[in-house]
Amino acid sequence: MSRKFASLMLAFTLAGCGLQPMYAGGGSGIVAQGLAAVEVSPIAGQQGWLMHNALADRLKAGGQTSPRYRLDVRLDDKLEGLGLLSDNTVTRERRTVRARYQLVDTASGEILLDATAGSDAGIDVVSSEYAVIAAEQTALENLTREVADQIVSRVAVRLRPTK
Repeated sequence: MSRKFASLMLAFTLAGCGLQPMYAGGGSGIVAQGLAAVEVSPIAGQQGWLMHNALADRLKAGGQTSPRYRLDVRLDDKLEGLGLLSDNTVTRERRTVRARYQLVDTASGEILLDATAGSDAGIDVVSSEYAVIAAEQTALENLTREVADQIVSRVAVRLRPTK
């Protein structure tokens, strides 16, 4: 009996808190349409190509519309050695991907959002050079997806209508 009552009270509490689903309406919802209206500016380099594609894939999920916003992204990709043996051999690396981005209203030129996002990953350095290169590339691809997710989430929150 008390579980049902607690569940009922929780439901009433959440209903009155004012929270609303951000992606209400699915692909035809306001936020999805706003994200679909964001054009990603070209980003230099392999990291930029990966980031551009990751962002474009996430933003165009709502359908094609004419771009109302422009997303400008600058990337910083670092690979640094951490663990050293007595012979100065690196045993561990850290790859860090950081992005500074701006969401610009193309009609007015107003900057709607100016923020940063980033993530990092550890990489073991093993005796096989090919394995290390593959691990570094995989880390870059994974970090790019993580940072793209962070950027799209922040852009979605910014484009969400306020009451």
